[in-house]
Amino acid sequence: MMPRSFPWPSLLACAAVATAAEVNPAINRPTADYVPDVAALTTPASSELRELVERFVSDRRDLERFYNVPGSALRLRRQREFYETWLTRLGTVNFERLGVDGRIDCTLLRTRLAHELRLLDREEARAKEMASLLPVADEIARLQERRRLLEPVDPKASAATLGQMKKAVERARASLEAGLKPAPKDGVAATAGDKPAPLTVSKIVAFRAANRLGELQKSLEEWFKIYDGYDPLFSWWTRDPYKQLGSALDDYGRFLREKIVGIDPKSKDEPIIGDPIGRDGLLADLANEMVAYTPEELIKIAEREFAWVDAELKRAAREMGCGDDWKAALEKTKQGHVEPGQQPAVVRDLALEAARFVQEKNLVTVPPLSADVWLLRMMSPEAQKVNPFFLGGDDIIVAFPTDAMSQEEKVQSLRANNRHFARATVFHELIPGHHLQYYWRQRANRHRLVFETPFWIEGWCLWWEFHLWDLKFISTPEDRMGALFWRAHRCARIIFSLNFHLGKWTPQQCIDFLVERVGHERASATGEVRRSFNGSYSPLYQAGYMLGALQIRALYQQLVPTGKMPEKQFHDTILRGGTMPIEMVRAYLTQEKLPRDFKPAWRFAD
Repeated sequence: MMPRSFPWPSLLACAAVATAAEVNPAINRPTADYVPDVAALTTPASSELRELVERFVSDRRDLERFYNVPGSALRLRRQREFYETWLTRLGTVNFERLGVDGRIDCTLLRTRLAHELRLLDREEARAKEMASLLPVADEIARLQERRRLLEPVDPKASAATLGQMKKAVERARASLEAGLKPAPKDGVAATAGDKPAPLTVSKIVAFRAANRLGELQKSLEEWFKIYDGYDPLFSWWTRDPYKQLGSALDDYGRFLREKIVGIDPKSKDEPIIGDPIGRDGLLADLANEMVAYTPEELIKIAEREFAWVDAELKRAAREMGCGDDWKAALEKTKQGHVEPGQQPAVVRDLALEAARFVQEKNLVTVPPLSADVWLLRMMSPEAQKVNPFFLGGDDIIVAFPTDAMSQEEKVQSLRANNRHFARATVFHELIPGHHLQYYWRQRANRHRLVFETPFWIEGWCLWWEFHLWDLKFISTPEDRMGALFWRAHRCARIIFSLNFHLGKWTPQQCIDFLVERVGHERASATGEVRRSFNGSYSPLYQAGYMLGALQIRALYQQLVPTGKMPEKQFHDTILRGGTMPIEMVRAYLTQEKLPRDFKPAWRFAD
């Protein structure tokens, strides 16, 4: 880890970037530079509905804190009533009296409420698919909800309930075990009285159920600990049944993962399962993102961008002496990595170079505090299995080999995090990318954090990859090859993630596509697909990088080259407007007064 931040401004006079031992500019800068112009911050909030949005966020947080049993019928009912009532009452707002910002917030909140209701429909449908695998779910919910409503607990009845749940788990497991056995050759099935009816489910549903089971166990544990030891009679009756149920649930969870899903307990890596949401699910999510394209149209957009990348890859390959063989040129590029232990210095130098560039070109405002306070952290070997490259936000998290990795893992990590790949990603994570973005989203229009979207979060950073390419920040053929690798990667994310959620591609097909079409190391391709489908990312997150950048590029072309808005004002306005779908950024930039019945129709890529 770098011991302190390495800001750029006081290095401008240096002929070369100094080491940490030679200079620490953060110490030399006057502290007063960190304090903003107070007078400029005393004006009222720009949106008339800011407090309304904040009230929604606070009320929803309290509702979810109280009704927190995953999949509970009561929780789903309460949430549905909450969102429906909000949606109805939002319709009573005098929309015509609202200004630009108020109309944006009203439209954002209405869109979000409608989407939350669609998500509840999706959750209920999935709960029905898992019901036969989770026969204890409703009873655990009832126990926890009675406790939260402060109903008296009956220790003897609770012990009986725990015992019944154990039997229900055992019956479910027996049915699944019967479903794993081949059908009898004589065609004579066992009668219902002899053996449990066979039950078969997909790996996806079983994986989802295993994860939900873990959540339910935590809820059951919370219920038990509230009474155990504080109510002697409760402890006397329930401790043994609770322990037996806990053991049965642990065994059942392992059974689901190992026998149904196919997870090898001896393997270091869990299989990539994922949970496709289907075409209707993608259309619902796109409506929430205010994107007026179908999944199939978005894949065609990605393929069109890929064609541009292919041509540029061949051009860079020819300049590197590889003819049109871009894969050979990419292989040469991957050899340009530093030795173990030297990556933090590379990151520092690249970060300072990019920050100087955007300041000298007057492209965006970089407040002194933002410039100075970013930190660097190294990524653990475990995390690199899911995130084989840089991560960012407030700080930058660097992927690079450690001595805990196998020799093959070390080599692949070195190659995947070479200097030329890094040159196109360090500024994505820091300045003018995520670090600057995170600085402003905590200081301007914070109420819009509830409308956070990858199209804004990741689209902003990828837009800078587009823009700095156009401004010749990346000039050598090797550095261009590194930048093009990432551009191809973002095209591929749209294609493989949408095809997966459409049910057309398997995780393995996605991995193979990244290796063959983009040039990934197989380890990094596997990590990328695992990150996309086994993690907590939303279905459109990976597509949001390129699509958000294309939206911002369309806005830039509309406003900056035409003289309608200076470049620095364009970028500053996006940052200070807050996180929201780019369709609303468009209204914010152009100061368009949205109609009450606004529906997304912007064909930004046509």
